Amino acid sequence: MSGQACARVTAALVLAVALVSVGECQPTPTPPVPCSTFKSCDSCVPHAKCLWCITTKNCSDYPVTWLLPPPSLCPLAEARWGVCWLNFEALIITLAVLGGCILIIITVCCCCCCCGCRKRRSSRLDRDEERLARRREEIRHRSEERKVERQARHDEIRRKYGTYGHSHLPLSVILCNEEMMAFL
Repeated sequence: MSGQACARVTAALVLAVALVSVGECQPTPTPPVPCSTFKSCDSCVPHAKCLWCITTKNCSDYPVTWLLPPPSLCPLAEARWGVCWLNFEALIITLAVLGGCILIIITVCCCCCCCGCRKRRSSRLDRDEERLARRREEIRHRSEERKVERQARHDEIRRKYGTYGHSHLPLSVILCNEEMMAFL
């Protein structure tokens, strides 16, 4: 055999041994232990799928099809799940109260945020409205000043052309009539 062929055979053997040994190292899954084998509360409740009943002193599978175990299995006040010192009824009441408190806190926070935003928004709108009112007043004041200046210029032109008594007519009509008179 040549050196390359010997190296190939050695590599194949090493790979085969590695694959076989990897397969042997994987543990086989153990079948789940039925809840009925547990004989005390302390050994039963650490398993999430098991429920301990104090009155019957037996461990049974938790009925996952229902949220609450039926009374035929065990009364809620006598059922233990998760820990031995807390009955299932108290656990449910505690979780319901905590859930309700969390919902109330979230609602209050949302209301406070919305009211706070509304107050900030209304104060900002008030400021904007005041600014716009001041600007409208300035524009109206400038318009009045321009109107007075325009009226003064028109009166001056009327005096110049001797039509000061016709102030009820627009200046364009007066000028047009005077140009026609001058043309004739």
